[in-house]
Amino acid sequence: MSLISSIHEYLGEARVAYTVLPHSPAHTAQEGTAAIHMPRRDWAKVVICVADGKAIQAVLSAPLEVDLDLLGTLAGAKTIRLAVEGEVRDLFPDCEPGAMPPFGPLYGQRVFVDGDLAAEPVVVFNAGTHTHAIRMRYADFAATTRPTVGWFAVQSPDRAVEWERVDGESLVNWRAFFRMTSRE
Repeated sequence: MSLISSIHEYLGEARVAYTVLPHSPAHTAQEGTAAIHMPRRDWAKVVICVADGKAIQAVLSAPLEVDLDLLGTLAGAKTIRLAVEGEVRDLFPDCEPGAMPPFGPLYGQRVFVDGDLAAEPVVVFNAGTHTHAIRMRYADFAATTRPTVGWFAVQSPDRAVEWERVDGESLVNWRAFFRMTSRE
């Protein structure tokens, strides 16, 4: 059975709505979001980590990076590291390299979602290939994967902080705002 068929079966059993988005080949989150014309914050990238010897999935918004210390604390792990390429290839033999879907239960892996991504109403992610993505409501994604949600993603040091005009005058750093309000 192909990976796309496995995903269709998995989501069909969960009875959730989703859309498969065919697109031109995209090997990075930036290319993927450009190919389907969507904001990068809605693209859920999957980073495979090894926590206490077991593979886990860290799922976060494309522009962010995993802070292993924060993820390790959230996972309750004594040791944590990024998986190496060979491990990822062995864990996802049915996927194109770097195109793993965030369906940890299909692979016997725990799923951890960063709080910024969990705040998005809709998420889009690779469907195991560099030419197909899946779009679905975050609530449906969470119902199918039962992730642990917490704060483990950080802004890449080489990217500017994202500020947005709200009322024509105020500038808001939404990431900082959500972190402050969610921890009160």
